[in-house]
Amino acid sequence: MIRFPKDFLWGGATACFQYEGGYKEKGRGLSSHDFETAGDIDKERQITLKLNNGTRGSIDYRDSIPDGAIPYIYDDIYYPSHQATDFYHHWKEDIALFAEMGFKVYRFSISWSRIFPNGDEEKANEDGLKFYEMIIDELLKYNIEPMITICHDEVPFHLCELYDGWAGRETIGCYVNYATTLFNRFKDKVRYWITFNEINNLGGYAQMGTHKQDSQTRYQAVHHMFVASAKAISQGKKIMGDIKFGAMFALSEIYPATCNPEDVFATYCKRREALFFVDVMARGSYPNYTKDIFNKKDVKLKVSEEDRNLIKKHTLDFISFSYYRSSIVSAGSKVDHMGGDPNPYLKKTQWGAGIDPLGIRYCLNEIYDRYQKPLFVIENGMGAVDILENGKIHDYYRIKYVAEHLKQLRDAIVIDKVLCFGYTMWGCTDLISLASGQMKKRYGFIYVDMNDYGQGSLQRYRKDSFYWYKKVIKTNGSDLTF
Repeated sequence: MIRFPKDFLWGGATACFQYEGGYKEKGRGLSSHDFETAGDIDKERQITLKLNNGTRGSIDYRDSIPDGAIPYIYDDIYYPSHQATDFYHHWKEDIALFAEMGFKVYRFSISWSRIFPNGDEEKANEDGLKFYEMIIDELLKYNIEPMITICHDEVPFHLCELYDGWAGRETIGCYVNYATTLFNRFKDKVRYWITFNEINNLGGYAQMGTHKQDSQTRYQAVHHMFVASAKAISQGKKIMGDIKFGAMFALSEIYPATCNPEDVFATYCKRREALFFVDVMARGSYPNYTKDIFNKKDVKLKVSEEDRNLIKKHTLDFISFSYYRSSIVSAGSKVDHMGGDPNPYLKKTQWGAGIDPLGIRYCLNEIYDRYQKPLFVIENGMGAVDILENGKIHDYYRIKYVAEHLKQLRDAIVIDKVLCFGYTMWGCTDLISLASGQMKKRYGFIYVDMNDYGQGSLQRYRKDSFYWYKKVIKTNGSDLTF
Protein backbone atom coordinates (compact mmCIF):
# COMPACT_ATOMS: atom_id res chain seq x y z
CA MET A 1 0.00 0.00 0.00
CA ILE A 2 1.29 3.47 -0.93
CA ARG A 3 1.59 5.58 2.22
CA PHE A 4 2.52 9.12 3.15
CA PRO A 5 5.69 9.60 5.25
CA LYS A 6 5.07 8.71 8.89
CA ASP A 7 5.83 12.24 10.13
CA PHE A 8 3.72 13.98 7.47
CA LEU A 9 2.02 17.13 8.80
CA TRP A 10 -1.75 17.17 8.20
CA GLY A 11 -3.84 20.21 9.01
CA GLY A 12 -5.60 23.34 7.85
CA ALA A 13 -4.88 26.98 7.07
CA THR A 14 -6.56 30.36 7.62
CA ALA A 15 -5.79 34.10 7.44
CA CYS A 16 -6.58 36.61 10.16
CA PHE A 17 -8.50 39.15 8.07
CA GLN A 18 -10.75 36.44 6.62
CA TYR A 19 -11.31 34.49 9.83
CA GLU A 20 -10.38 36.34 12.99
CA GLY A 21 -12.67 39.36 13.32
CA GLY A 22 -12.49 41.43 16.50
CA TYR A 23 -11.12 44.31 14.48
CA LYS A 24 -11.39 46.85 17.31
CA GLU A 25 -10.78 44.51 20.24
CA LYS A 26 -8.18 45.37 22.89
CA GLY A 27 -6.18 47.98 21.08
CA ARG A 28 -5.99 46.54 17.57
CA GLY A 29 -5.32 49.23 14.98
CA LEU A 30 -6.83 49.51 11.53
CA SER A 31 -5.43 47.36 8.74
CA SER A 32 -5.48 47.78 4.97
CA HIS A 33 -8.21 45.14 4.57
CA ASP A 34 -10.58 46.86 6.98
CA PHE A 35 -11.77 49.22 4.23
CA GLU A 36 -12.74 46.45 1.79
CA THR A 37 -16.40 45.73 1.09
CA ALA A 38 -18.07 42.48 0.06
CA GLY A 39 -18.57 41.68 -3.61
CA ASP A 40 -19.84 38.64 -5.48
CA ILE A 41 -19.02 36.53 -8.51
CA ASP A 42 -20.00 39.38 -10.87
CA LYS A 43 -19.01 42.38 -8.74
CA GLU A 44 -15.54 43.37 -7.60
CA ARG A 45 -14.90 44.21 -3.97
CA GLN A 46 -14.52 47.92 -3.29
CA ILE A 47 -12.29 50.03 -1.07
CA THR A 48 -14.37 52.86 0.34
CA LEU A 49 -12.82 56.32 0.34
CA LYS A 50 -13.23 59.86 1.52
CA LEU A 51 -12.35 61.97 -1.51
CA ASN A 52 -10.31 65.16 -1.30
CA ASN A 53 -13.51 67.24 -1.47
CA GLY A 54 -14.94 65.38 1.53
CA THR A 55 -17.46 63.30 -0.42
CA ARG A 56 -17.82 59.53 -0.46
CA GLY A 57 -16.09 57.43 -3.09
CA SER A 58 -14.83 53.92 -3.81
CA ILE A 59 -12.54 52.00 -6.14
CA ASP A 60 -12.21 48.38 -7.23
CA TYR A 61 -9.91 46.74 -4.73
CA ARG A 62 -6.97 46.41 -7.15
CA ASP A 63 -7.19 49.96 -8.57
CA SER A 64 -5.14 53.02 -7.65
CA ILE A 65 -6.44 55.43 -5.03
CA PRO A 66 -7.11 58.93 -6.43
CA ASP A 67 -4.80 61.71 -5.30
CA GLY A 68 -5.99 63.30 -2.07
CA ALA A 69 -8.40 60.48 -1.20
CA ILE A 70 -8.03 58.31 1.89
CA PRO A 71 -9.57 54.93 2.74
CA TYR A 72 -12.54 55.47 5.05
CA ILE A 73 -15.00 53.29 6.96
CA TYR A 74 -18.71 54.15 6.70
CA ASP A 75 -21.24 53.00 9.30
CA ASP A 76 -23.85 51.94 6.71
CA ILE A 77 -21.54 49.57 4.80
CA TYR A 78 -20.71 45.96 5.65
CA TYR A 79 -16.98 45.23 5.82
CA PRO A 80 -16.39 41.44 6.02
CA SER A 81 -13.04 41.59 7.84
CA HIS A 82 -14.50 43.39 10.87
CA GLN A 83 -16.25 40.29 12.16
CA ALA A 84 -15.12 37.68 9.63
CA THR A 85 -16.22 34.33 11.12
CA ASP A 86 -15.22 35.47 14.60
CA PHE A 87 -12.32 33.22 15.51
CA TYR A 88 -11.46 35.96 18.00
CA HIS A 89 -14.33 34.79 20.22
CA HIS A 90 -14.45 31.13 19.08
CA TRP A 91 -10.76 30.17 19.06
CA LYS A 92 -11.01 27.62 21.85
CA GLU A 93 -14.01 25.89 20.28
CA ASP A 94 -12.44 25.88 16.82
CA ILE A 95 -9.09 24.52 18.00
CA ALA A 96 -10.94 21.72 19.82
CA LEU A 97 -12.57 20.85 16.49
CA PHE A 98 -9.16 20.87 14.78
CA ALA A 99 -7.92 18.48 17.45
CA GLU A 100 -10.96 16.26 16.96
CA MET A 101 -10.04 15.96 13.29
CA GLY A 102 -6.52 15.02 14.34
CA PHE A 103 -4.62 18.03 13.02
CA LYS A 104 -0.85 17.78 13.28
CA VAL A 105 -0.33 21.40 12.19
CA TYR A 106 -2.38 24.59 11.96
CA ARG A 107 -1.18 27.42 9.77
CA PHE A 108 -2.55 30.85 10.70
CA SER A 109 -1.53 34.47 10.36
CA ILE A 110 -0.99 37.14 12.97
CA SER A 111 -2.62 40.53 12.51
CA TRP A 112 0.27 43.00 12.42
CA SER A 113 -1.96 45.83 13.67
CA ARG A 114 -3.05 43.75 16.66
CA ILE A 115 0.59 43.64 17.79
CA PHE A 116 1.60 47.14 16.65
CA PRO A 117 -1.63 49.14 16.13
CA ASN A 118 0.10 51.76 13.97
CA GLY A 119 2.85 49.46 12.77
CA ASP A 120 5.73 51.63 13.95
CA GLU A 121 5.43 51.84 17.76
CA GLU A 122 8.44 51.09 19.91
CA LYS A 123 6.39 48.95 22.30
CA ALA A 124 4.06 46.13 21.28
CA ASN A 125 0.42 45.82 22.33
CA GLU A 126 0.62 43.26 25.14
CA ASP A 127 -3.05 42.30 24.76
CA GLY A 128 -2.39 41.31 21.16
CA LEU A 129 0.60 39.19 22.10
CA LYS A 130 -1.39 37.50 24.87
CA PHE A 131 -4.20 36.65 22.43
CA TYR A 132 -1.87 34.78 20.08
CA GLU A 133 -0.01 33.22 22.97
CA MET A 134 -3.29 31.70 24.17
CA ILE A 135 -3.90 30.30 20.69
CA ILE A 136 -0.40 28.82 20.44
CA ASP A 137 -0.63 27.29 23.92
CA GLU A 138 -4.02 25.78 23.11
CA LEU A 139 -2.64 24.25 19.93
CA LEU A 140 0.35 22.81 21.76
CA LYS A 141 -1.98 21.37 24.40
CA TYR A 142 -3.44 19.20 21.63
CA ASN A 143 0.00 18.50 20.10
CA ILE A 144 -0.82 20.63 17.08
CA GLU A 145 2.21 22.33 15.53
CA PRO A 146 1.65 26.08 15.04
CA MET A 147 2.85 27.42 11.69
CA ILE A 148 2.73 31.22 11.66
CA THR A 149 2.42 33.54 8.70
CA ILE A 150 3.98 36.82 9.80
CA CYS A 151 2.36 38.92 7.07
CA HIS A 152 -0.66 37.61 5.17
CA ASP A 153 -1.65 40.23 2.58
CA GLU A 154 -2.16 43.17 4.94
CA VAL A 155 -0.43 46.29 6.23
CA PRO A 156 -1.27 48.53 9.22
CA PHE A 157 -3.29 51.49 7.93
CA HIS A 158 -0.93 54.02 9.51
CA LEU A 159 2.00 52.64 7.49
CA CYS A 160 -0.08 52.76 4.31
CA GLU A 161 -0.67 56.47 4.78
CA LEU A 162 2.74 57.36 6.22
CA TYR A 163 5.05 55.38 3.92
CA ASP A 164 2.73 54.25 1.10
CA GLY A 165 2.82 50.73 2.51
CA TRP A 166 5.46 48.48 0.98
CA ALA A 167 6.34 51.13 -1.61
CA GLY A 168 8.20 52.90 1.19
CA ARG A 169 11.54 51.46 2.22
CA GLU A 170 10.80 52.51 5.81
CA THR A 171 8.21 49.73 6.06
CA ILE A 172 11.05 47.18 6.01
CA GLY A 173 12.26 48.29 9.42
CA CYS A 174 8.74 48.28 10.85
CA TYR A 175 8.19 44.73 9.61
CA VAL A 176 11.51 43.48 10.98
CA ASN A 177 10.75 45.01 14.38
CA TYR A 178 7.32 43.34 14.34
CA ALA A 179 8.76 39.97 13.29
CA THR A 180 11.53 40.19 15.89
CA THR A 181 8.93 40.85 18.58
CA LEU A 182 7.12 37.66 17.58
CA PHE A 183 10.36 35.66 17.55
CA ASN A 184 11.32 36.81 21.03
CA ARG A 185 7.86 36.07 22.43
CA PHE A 186 7.22 32.69 20.79
CA LYS A 187 10.75 31.38 20.23
CA ASP A 188 10.27 28.27 22.37
CA LYS A 189 6.85 27.40 20.93
CA VAL A 190 6.88 27.89 17.14
CA ARG A 191 9.20 26.02 14.77
CA TYR A 192 7.76 26.99 11.37
CA TRP A 193 7.44 30.57 10.11
CA ILE A 194 6.16 31.99 6.81
CA THR A 195 7.51 35.48 6.11
CA PHE A 196 4.95 36.47 3.44
CA ASN A 197 1.85 34.98 1.86
CA GLU A 198 1.48 34.60 -1.93
CA ILE A 199 4.09 37.27 -2.52
CA ASN A 200 3.90 36.61 -6.28
CA ASN A 201 0.15 37.33 -6.37
CA LEU A 202 -0.07 40.59 -4.43
CA GLY A 203 -1.68 43.72 -5.78
CA GLY A 204 -3.88 46.54 -4.62
CA TYR A 205 -4.08 48.72 -1.55
CA ALA A 206 -5.61 46.04 0.67
CA GLN A 207 -2.71 43.65 0.13
CA MET A 208 0.31 45.93 -0.23
CA GLY A 209 -0.81 49.25 1.22
CA THR A 210 0.32 51.09 -1.93
CA HIS A 211 -1.84 53.90 -3.33
CA LYS A 212 -0.70 53.46 -6.93
CA GLN A 213 -0.87 50.12 -8.70
CA ASP A 214 1.52 50.63 -11.61
CA SER A 215 4.29 48.13 -12.30
CA GLN A 216 7.07 50.36 -10.95
CA THR A 217 5.34 50.74 -7.58
CA ARG A 218 4.42 47.08 -7.36
CA TYR A 219 7.84 45.62 -8.15
CA GLN A 220 9.67 48.12 -5.94
CA ALA A 221 7.29 47.18 -3.11
CA VAL A 222 7.97 43.50 -3.72
CA HIS A 223 11.70 44.16 -3.61
CA HIS A 224 11.27 45.76 -0.21
CA MET A 225 9.43 42.61 0.88
CA PHE A 226 12.32 40.45 -0.36
CA VAL A 227 14.71 42.49 1.78
CA ALA A 228 12.33 42.40 4.76
CA SER A 229 12.05 38.62 4.49
CA ALA A 230 15.83 38.21 4.38
CA LYS A 231 16.29 40.48 7.40
CA ALA A 232 13.57 38.64 9.33
CA ILE A 233 15.18 35.27 8.57
CA SER A 234 18.52 36.63 9.75
CA GLN A 235 16.99 37.86 13.01
CA GLY A 236 14.96 34.71 13.51
CA LYS A 237 17.96 32.42 13.14
CA LYS A 238 19.91 34.47 15.68
CA ILE A 239 17.08 34.37 18.20
CA MET A 240 15.64 30.90 17.65
CA GLY A 241 18.44 28.84 16.16
CA ASP A 242 17.25 25.67 14.45
CA ILE A 243 13.84 26.75 13.20
CA LYS A 244 12.53 26.74 9.63
CA PHE A 245 11.55 29.67 7.46
CA GLY A 246 9.45 29.53 4.34
CA ALA A 247 7.50 31.94 2.18
CA MET A 248 4.27 31.17 0.38
CA PHE A 249 3.66 31.43 -3.37
CA ALA A 250 0.60 31.06 -5.58
CA LEU A 251 1.55 28.27 -7.98
CA SER A 252 -1.64 27.00 -9.57
CA GLU A 253 -0.48 25.46 -12.84
CA ILE A 254 -0.68 26.75 -16.42
CA TYR A 255 -0.36 24.72 -19.64
CA PRO A 256 0.06 25.67 -23.31
CA ALA A 257 -3.28 25.97 -25.09
CA THR A 258 -1.84 23.94 -28.00
CA CYS A 259 1.43 22.33 -29.06
CA ASN A 260 2.10 25.32 -31.31
CA PRO A 261 5.64 26.38 -30.31
CA GLU A 262 4.44 29.98 -29.87
CA ASP A 263 1.88 28.86 -27.28
CA VAL A 264 4.46 26.67 -25.55
CA PHE A 265 7.00 29.48 -25.29
CA ALA A 266 4.36 32.01 -24.19
CA THR A 267 3.40 29.63 -21.39
CA TYR A 268 7.03 29.15 -20.39
CA CYS A 269 7.57 32.91 -20.17
CA LYS A 270 4.35 33.45 -18.25
CA ARG A 271 5.25 30.75 -15.73
CA ARG A 272 8.70 32.23 -15.29
CA GLU A 273 7.13 35.57 -14.35
CA ALA A 274 5.33 33.80 -11.50
CA LEU A 275 8.40 31.81 -10.46
CA PHE A 276 10.85 34.72 -10.42
CA PHE A 277 9.67 35.55 -6.88
CA VAL A 278 10.59 32.02 -5.79
CA ASP A 279 13.90 32.29 -7.64
CA VAL A 280 14.86 35.37 -5.63
CA MET A 281 13.79 34.05 -2.23
CA ALA A 282 14.94 30.44 -2.64
CA ARG A 283 18.09 30.94 -4.72
CA GLY A 284 19.12 34.33 -3.39
CA SER A 285 19.39 36.55 -6.46
CA TYR A 286 17.48 38.14 -9.31
CA PRO A 287 17.76 35.85 -12.35
CA ASN A 288 18.97 37.34 -15.63
CA TYR A 289 15.61 36.92 -17.34
CA THR A 290 14.06 39.52 -15.00
CA LYS A 291 15.93 42.22 -16.90
CA ASP A 292 13.67 41.58 -19.88
CA ILE A 293 10.54 41.48 -17.69
CA PHE A 294 11.41 44.81 -16.09
CA ASN A 295 12.36 46.42 -19.40
CA LYS A 296 9.01 45.48 -20.95
CA LYS A 297 7.17 46.90 -17.95
CA ASP A 298 9.41 50.00 -17.75
CA VAL A 299 10.46 49.11 -14.21
CA LYS A 300 13.68 50.54 -12.78
CA LEU A 301 14.30 49.00 -9.38
CA LYS A 302 16.32 50.69 -6.68
CA VAL A 303 18.44 47.85 -5.31
CA SER A 304 21.46 48.43 -3.10
CA GLU A 305 24.47 46.16 -2.76
CA GLU A 306 23.45 45.56 0.85
CA ASP A 307 20.04 44.41 -0.39
CA ARG A 308 21.66 41.93 -2.75
CA ASN A 309 23.91 40.54 -0.03
CA LEU A 310 21.01 40.11 2.40
CA ILE A 311 18.85 38.35 -0.19
CA LYS A 312 21.75 36.07 -1.17
CA LYS A 313 22.65 35.12 2.39
CA HIS A 314 19.20 34.58 3.92
CA THR A 315 17.20 32.29 1.65
CA LEU A 316 14.23 30.07 2.46
CA ASP A 317 14.54 26.72 4.22
CA PHE A 318 11.40 25.42 2.52
CA ILE A 319 8.92 26.49 -0.14
CA SER A 320 5.21 26.53 0.59
CA PHE A 321 2.59 27.15 -2.05
CA SER A 322 -1.09 27.25 -2.91
CA TYR A 323 -2.59 25.09 -5.62
CA TYR A 324 -6.28 25.38 -6.51
CA ARG A 325 -6.71 24.96 -10.25
CA SER A 326 -5.03 25.05 -13.63
CA SER A 327 -5.59 27.06 -16.78
CA ILE A 328 -4.12 27.47 -20.26
CA VAL A 329 -2.08 30.13 -22.05
CA SER A 330 -1.70 30.96 -25.72
CA ALA A 331 0.57 33.43 -27.47
CA GLY A 332 -2.33 35.88 -27.67
CA SER A 333 -3.61 35.48 -24.11
CA LYS A 334 -4.44 38.81 -22.44
CA VAL A 335 -3.74 37.67 -18.88
CA ASP A 336 -1.25 38.72 -16.21
CA HIS A 337 1.50 36.45 -14.90
CA MET A 338 -0.93 34.67 -12.54
CA GLY A 339 -3.81 34.29 -14.97
CA GLY A 340 -4.87 31.95 -17.72
CA ASP A 341 -7.77 30.96 -19.91
CA PRO A 342 -10.22 28.13 -19.08
CA ASN A 343 -9.07 24.62 -19.98
CA PRO A 344 -11.84 22.95 -22.03
CA TYR A 345 -10.78 19.50 -20.79
CA LEU A 346 -11.53 20.27 -17.14
CA LYS A 347 -14.67 20.42 -15.04
CA LYS A 348 -15.07 23.64 -13.09
CA THR A 349 -16.13 24.75 -9.64
CA GLN A 350 -19.15 27.01 -9.17
CA TRP A 351 -16.74 29.95 -9.34
CA GLY A 352 -15.15 28.80 -12.60
CA ALA A 353 -11.88 27.29 -11.33
CA GLY A 354 -10.66 24.35 -13.42
CA ILE A 355 -10.46 21.19 -11.30
CA ASP A 356 -7.14 19.49 -12.09
CA PRO A 357 -5.83 17.02 -9.48
CA LEU A 358 -2.98 15.84 -11.71
CA GLY A 359 -1.81 19.44 -11.87
CA ILE A 360 -0.73 19.37 -8.24
CA ARG A 361 1.59 16.44 -8.98
CA TYR A 362 2.94 18.26 -12.01
CA CYS A 363 3.48 21.39 -9.90
CA LEU A 364 5.22 19.51 -7.06
CA ASN A 365 7.65 17.93 -9.51
CA GLU A 366 8.24 21.22 -11.32
CA ILE A 367 9.05 23.13 -8.13
CA TYR A 368 11.14 20.40 -6.50
CA ASP A 369 13.17 19.84 -9.66
CA ARG A 370 13.83 23.57 -9.92
CA TYR A 371 14.80 24.31 -6.31
CA GLN A 372 15.63 21.04 -4.50
CA LYS A 373 14.18 22.37 -1.26
CA PRO A 374 11.50 20.78 0.95
CA LEU A 375 7.96 21.66 -0.13
CA PHE A 376 4.73 22.22 1.79
CA VAL A 377 1.27 22.36 0.19
CA ILE A 378 -0.08 25.15 2.34
CA GLU A 379 -3.34 25.94 0.54
CA ASN A 380 -5.61 23.70 -1.51
CA GLY A 381 -9.38 23.44 -1.70
CA MET A 382 -12.54 24.40 -3.53
CA GLY A 383 -15.08 27.12 -2.86
CA ALA A 384 -18.65 25.84 -3.02
CA VAL A 385 -22.16 26.63 -1.83
CA ASP A 386 -22.98 24.33 1.10
CA ILE A 387 -26.52 23.57 2.25
CA LEU A 388 -27.22 23.20 5.97
CA GLU A 389 -30.15 20.84 6.55
CA ASN A 390 -31.08 19.51 9.98
CA GLY A 391 -27.62 20.34 11.29
CA LYS A 392 -25.84 18.40 8.53
CA ILE A 393 -23.87 19.35 5.42
CA HIS A 394 -23.37 16.68 2.77
CA ASP A 395 -20.35 18.01 0.85
CA TYR A 396 -19.39 14.99 -1.25
CA TYR A 397 -18.02 17.36 -3.92
CA ARG A 398 -15.44 18.72 -1.48
CA ILE A 399 -14.41 15.25 -0.32
CA LYS A 400 -13.97 14.19 -3.94
CA TYR A 401 -11.88 17.26 -4.76
CA VAL A 402 -9.53 16.89 -1.78
CA ALA A 403 -9.24 13.10 -2.12
CA GLU A 404 -8.25 13.29 -5.77
CA HIS A 405 -5.65 15.96 -5.04
CA LEU A 406 -4.24 13.99 -2.11
CA LYS A 407 -3.86 10.91 -4.31
CA GLN A 408 -1.71 12.94 -6.70
CA LEU A 409 0.23 14.47 -3.80
CA ARG A 410 0.91 10.99 -2.44
CA ASP A 411 2.14 9.78 -5.83
CA ALA A 412 4.44 12.80 -6.14
CA ILE A 413 6.00 11.94 -2.77
CA VAL A 414 6.13 8.15 -3.01
CA ILE A 415 6.64 7.51 -6.72
CA ASP A 416 8.33 10.71 -7.94
CA LYS A 417 10.37 11.14 -4.72
CA VAL A 418 9.40 14.77 -4.20
CA LEU A 419 10.24 15.93 -0.68
CA CYS A 420 6.96 17.37 0.64
CA PHE A 421 6.43 17.34 4.39
CA GLY A 422 2.90 18.64 4.89
CA TYR A 423 -0.55 19.60 3.64
CA THR A 424 -2.93 22.20 5.05
CA MET A 425 -6.36 22.50 3.45
CA TRP A 426 -7.38 26.11 2.93
CA GLY A 427 -10.17 27.51 5.05
CA CYS A 428 -10.48 24.46 7.29
CA THR A 429 -13.26 26.44 8.97
CA ASP A 430 -15.54 28.50 6.73
CA LEU A 431 -14.23 32.03 6.31
CA ILE A 432 -14.63 35.10 4.12
CA SER A 433 -13.52 34.70 0.50
CA LEU A 434 -10.57 36.93 -0.35
CA ALA A 435 -11.54 37.44 -3.98
CA SER A 436 -15.27 38.11 -3.59
CA GLY A 437 -15.76 38.83 0.11
CA GLN A 438 -18.59 36.32 0.10
CA MET A 439 -19.47 33.84 2.79
CA LYS A 440 -21.37 31.44 0.57
CA LYS A 441 -18.13 30.57 -1.23
CA ARG A 442 -17.21 28.06 1.45
CA TYR A 443 -14.04 25.98 1.75
CA GLY A 444 -14.14 24.48 5.20
CA PHE A 445 -14.62 21.12 6.87
CA ILE A 446 -16.47 23.12 9.53
CA TYR A 447 -19.60 25.07 8.60
CA VAL A 448 -20.13 28.51 10.17
CA ASP A 449 -23.72 29.76 10.30
CA MET A 450 -23.32 33.17 8.66
CA ASN A 451 -24.52 34.70 5.40
CA ASP A 452 -22.96 37.12 2.92
CA TYR A 453 -24.07 40.09 5.04
CA GLY A 454 -22.47 38.96 8.30
CA GLN A 455 -25.78 37.73 9.73
CA GLY A 456 -26.17 34.43 11.55
CA SER A 457 -25.60 32.61 14.80
CA LEU A 458 -21.91 31.85 14.03
CA GLN A 459 -22.61 28.34 15.32
CA ARG A 460 -20.18 25.69 14.08
CA TYR A 461 -21.30 22.43 12.41
CA ARG A 462 -19.24 19.44 11.30
CA LYS A 463 -19.61 18.74 7.58
CA ASP A 464 -19.38 15.24 6.12
CA SER A 465 -15.89 16.24 4.97
CA PHE A 466 -14.94 16.80 8.63
CA TYR A 467 -15.37 13.10 9.38
CA TRP A 468 -13.72 12.08 6.11
CA TYR A 469 -10.60 14.21 6.78
CA LYS A 470 -10.46 12.81 10.31
CA LYS A 471 -10.24 9.32 8.78
CA VAL A 472 -7.56 10.45 6.33
CA ILE A 473 -5.38 11.83 9.13
CA LYS A 474 -5.96 8.81 11.36
CA THR A 475 -4.76 6.49 8.58
CA ASN A 476 -1.97 8.90 7.56
CA GLY A 477 -3.51 9.14 4.12
CA SER A 478 -3.59 5.40 3.43
CA ASP A 479 -7.41 5.50 3.26
CA LEU A 480 -8.57 8.15 0.79
CA THR A 481 -11.78 6.37 -0.15
CA PHE A 482 -14.99 8.35 -0.37
